[in-house]
Amino acid sequence: MSEIEIRTAQASEYETFRTVFAAAMMFEPSFDELSAELFEPERALVATDDGKVIGTTRVLTRDLSVPGAVVDAAHVTSVGVLPTHRRRGVMSGLIGRQLREVPEAIAVLWASEPAIYGRFGYATSSWKVGYEADLHRVGPPNDRLRPGELGELTTEDALKELPPILRRLQEQRPGVSSRTEPAWRKHLEDKPEDRHGWNALRILVHRDESGTIDGYALWRGKMNWTQTGPLNEVLLEELAAPEPAAYKAIWQYLLTMDLSGKLGYGFASVDEALVHLVATPTALDRRLGEGLWVRVTDVPRALSQRRYSVPLDVVLEVTDDLIAANTGRFRLTADGAAVTCVRTEDAADLSLSVTELGATYLGARSLAEFVPTGRVVEHTPGALSQVSAAFRWAVAPVSLEIF
Repeated sequence: MSEIEIRTAQASEYETFRTVFAAAMMFEPSFDELSAELFEPERALVATDDGKVIGTTRVLTRDLSVPGAVVDAAHVTSVGVLPTHRRRGVMSGLIGRQLREVPEAIAVLWASEPAIYGRFGYATSSWKVGYEADLHRVGPPNDRLRPGELGELTTEDALKELPPILRRLQEQRPGVSSRTEPAWRKHLEDKPEDRHGWNALRILVHRDESGTIDGYALWRGKMNWTQTGPLNEVLLEELAAPEPAAYKAIWQYLLTMDLSGKLGYGFASVDEALVHLVATPTALDRRLGEGLWVRVTDVPRALSQRRYSVPLDVVLEVTDDLIAANTGRFRLTADGAAVTCVRTEDAADLSLSVTELGATYLGARSLAEFVPTGRVVEHTPGALSQVSAAFRWAVAPVSLEIF
């Protein structure tokens, strides 16, 4: 059996990289200039067997909103190993090297197989809510709307107008990823062969009284005619509306679409305000699922770059089986924007691993949930309540796309 080598990818290997990942995930690969432009070979790893690429992983260079800040985060994607090379430690080698080498203090991903990523210190840090709303029952918002107007944009105009809206949403909620200009072009790309029976992408925007765009929705429609009449479907792909007036107006528009009976949306937050706008929230048919997974790669830097809900002075004893520098005791102190996290020899108030830090990093989960299974141990009475309160955030994280 030959030895597996793991190395940085080369720019010329884009199509090979894509082909191997597609084979691992069982889809047909496609190649285009825009996808090639988004390929960062210096941030991609390949595993080779006798010179042939048999495994892949890569990072997208993007930032992420976290409680009280927007920080660099390694957006991990395209993790795959050919079926012929399973159970040989290839994925462990790829993920382990990647986590040890990324310069960012946190790595994030969407887990296709949760059992895999938990072994490497990743944890679910946010939840997503999916809707399959019955438009005949839900009862749309009927509040008096503030002056403003709805309209549509072309793709070219959207490339200029939408990024600032997404940035404002990042300032409000954890879990939101930024997009570079090429990433925006890819996100708004609308090839007919990729529509899967849906109509062309529509870019809906709301303008305030001054004419400034303050919210948008990306959606599609599909005609569906039954024996009893029209039952068209609406697919909402993304909604970013930081201002309440825009949020209400966009949802009112989507929930009152003529001839339509169903609306689907897969990226709502657990505290989505829509439930307070409709007459029959149960008609939204909500489904809870795992959202973004977080892996802390640099404990002191990761903990010092986010903010905390209440003042905090605590010593955390952290273990990390993969990154030795993360193992040890760290004093975390926080008071508003003043946050420090440094190594210490003082006695620990709490013991936990990087997995639990990742789970609570975006402010949606409490450390208390890990106490009954022994994954978090309290040494100082009251420390658990203090730390749990500090890590929680006022609004739930939301992640708008699977990258």
